[in-house]
Amino acid sequence: MRHAITLLLVCSLTLCQAQTDFIHESKSDRDARMSWWRDATLGMFIHWGAYAVPAGIYKGQEVKGIGEWIMHNGKIPIPDYEAYVKQFNPTSFNAKEWVRIAKDAGMKYIVITSKHHDGFCLWDSKITQYDIIDAAPFQRDILKELADACKEAGVRLCFYHSIMDWHQPDAESKKNYPHQHTPNPDWARYRETYLKPQLKELITKYDPGVLWFDGEWVPEWTENQGKDLYNWLRSLKPDLVINNRVGKGRDGMQGMNKYQDAAGDFGTPEQEILEGASDADWESCMTMNDTWGFKQNDHNWKSAQILIDNLVDIAAKGGNYLLNVGPTAEGLIPVPSVERLQAMGDWLRINGEAIYGTSSRKQYKEGEHAKFTVSKDGSYTYAILHAKPGETISLASVMPAAGSRIRLLGANKALAWKSEAGKIVITMPAQLPSAYAVTIQIKNG
Repeated sequence: MRHAITLLLVCSLTLCQAQTDFIHESKSDRDARMSWWRDATLGMFIHWGAYAVPAGIYKGQEVKGIGEWIMHNGKIPIPDYEAYVKQFNPTSFNAKEWVRIAKDAGMKYIVITSKHHDGFCLWDSKITQYDIIDAAPFQRDILKELADACKEAGVRLCFYHSIMDWHQPDAESKKNYPHQHTPNPDWARYRETYLKPQLKELITKYDPGVLWFDGEWVPEWTENQGKDLYNWLRSLKPDLVINNRVGKGRDGMQGMNKYQDAAGDFGTPEQEILEGASDADWESCMTMNDTWGFKQNDHNWKSAQILIDNLVDIAAKGGNYLLNVGPTAEGLIPVPSVERLQAMGDWLRINGEAIYGTSSRKQYKEGEHAKFTVSKDGSYTYAILHAKPGETISLASVMPAAGSRIRLLGANKALAWKSEAGKIVITMPAQLPSAYAVTIQIKNG
């Protein structure tokens, strides 16, 4: 009987999805839909769930690997892991404060884990009791509070959602990772009666800007299922943006599509940045330390200088930067994260004109001292200098309009410049508006 139900579910999915093909929308429609996301450039990733309770420790021993994988890496039985859910009571969680931290850092959108691989849900789901209301003592709908705070602040709320699920018997493979799995014959039932209804809940209740999938590597999932799901989700919300992990097109951690016609709207490089500029839409997701979910012993924090350099590099190459925070079980974003986000926000208040709503150019850098972006209307090139320049800076790959004004973002006075041997030589002021990187605005000739 189970196999008959599975067959009916597969046929039902195929027939229902054949009616609309959003994957092959026109370029103009796609550009209009993707416009806000492309202009945003910087977003906050939030990995948060019951895994913040053990914080990397199981039975007194530190578990190797990233924090949100502790259930798998620590070989924690489901009943033992459910005990962490029963302890998940983040009484210090303040949605407005989280959104304020993100907005002050210059982040235009937030992507939070609605459900990670462990299966625990951060919203009041009617599909399961394994959620924040029914299984945990907190008794507050985290996603609802974040949705309200984001709407008030003008920040787009988006959701990460795992295709795989270690808690659901119909979704469980004999081996979840790496790739030597035994497929579950009941997967279609999980997909139709659990995965899809939950996604519909997220869309209808919280109106996310992006659905950010992960866990697509399990053998039960196929590219055709990914395309079907993509079309179905777009039928529920036509302007929805969906990453390329909805299907099987992602080419490893480098994250770009390994073949044409793959499902999804943007590539997802993980913990790395593309080597060069790309015309395709892409977003680098990266951590501030070595983990996504909170681990109490991970203090390997990247400096604010590195984070700002990453942002500049990504913007110059035409991508987005999705920078992660892993809140504690109490509901607090770690202080080192907040400090670095504040530094980024301070820098962006001066230099954001060169980051938001800009595009890449064929020669996106000159040497190791300058990266370039171009204003949306093409009128200006921004030269972002990563190292503290000397008294003058020479650029050969950009030529301003004759007699035009060159200025330093954050400074009121125009900079003196001259053409010399096929280059422009710009005189820099003694006092610079930022210690991390400075931006020269050049009117294009």
